[in-house]
Amino acid sequence: MEDREPLFSHTPVLLNECIDGLDVRDGLTYVDCTTGGGGHSFEIARRLGNTGRLICLDRDADALRAARERLSPFLDKITFVHVNFSEISSVLDEYRIENLGGVLMDLGCSAFQQTEASRGFSYMKDAPLDMRMNREDTLTARDVVNEYPPERLLKIIDLYGEERFASAIVTAIVRRRETKPIETTAELSDIICSAIPKKIRAVGHHPAKKTFQAIRIEVNRELDAISPAIRGAADKLTPGGKIVIISFQSGEDKIVKNVFSEHLPPRLPRLRLRTETRSGDRNQKTDPAERKRT
Repeated sequence: MEDREPLFSHTPVLLNECIDGLDVRDGLTYVDCTTGGGGHSFEIARRLGNTGRLICLDRDADALRAARERLSPFLDKITFVHVNFSEISSVLDEYRIENLGGVLMDLGCSAFQQTEASRGFSYMKDAPLDMRMNREDTLTARDVVNEYPPERLLKIIDLYGEERFASAIVTAIVRRRETKPIETTAELSDIICSAIPKKIRAVGHHPAKKTFQAIRIEVNRELDAISPAIRGAADKLTPGGKIVIISFQSGEDKIVKNVFSEHLPPRLPRLRLRTETRSGDRNQKTDPAERKRT
């Protein structure tokens, strides 16, 4: 049979660290909450043994289709579920999972979504302003950029993007949208760049990075999913089970640490924290990342 290239392939971030943290064992069930293109899932599936099982969650149906192809050698051991990972507790109940050995969460936008230009996540590829992880959702980046009041837009970019030039960027966005709607990622990127001083644009990350991040987080309500997902997973873990989380943004990081330190069931062991950082961003395929595990 002729070999075919998978629909999507990349090397997932912190792969070895995540797999080591999960400590995959035969006879247990593992959940990849943010399957994406299936990179982490592939390595988990390889280690499942004869009776282990993997549940792959993702709110993005396109990502699940790509992951299903990539994971085709292991389909007898995998269940794919199109759902927001905040609903992990309900999924585990539905499939009557009582041997949960580990859970992986790779927070934020997946490399699969960044690579698909038509999805409108990337400031490096022109496309309609969308940024929906689940295409069935109604709110898009176009709605946020063109319809949010300036005060709300400023709060989002400041809070979720930690952008020091948020006020200037919002002023530029509002000025442009009063003339005509902002329709594409390239338009938005150009507007953002025009609002940032030239000497700042010349160094560091792409000028649009933080604003795009902030709008994406708003569109997908990303931070709202983290706490219920961690709580739901922790409540179902078997003794010795692991939760491994990769975060890329301080808002995510704060929520993760808060849930682990203050709100997890008393029966769980004391939190062990390890942080690893690399410069860059997902668009550039070099990622700042932090790993938390219990």
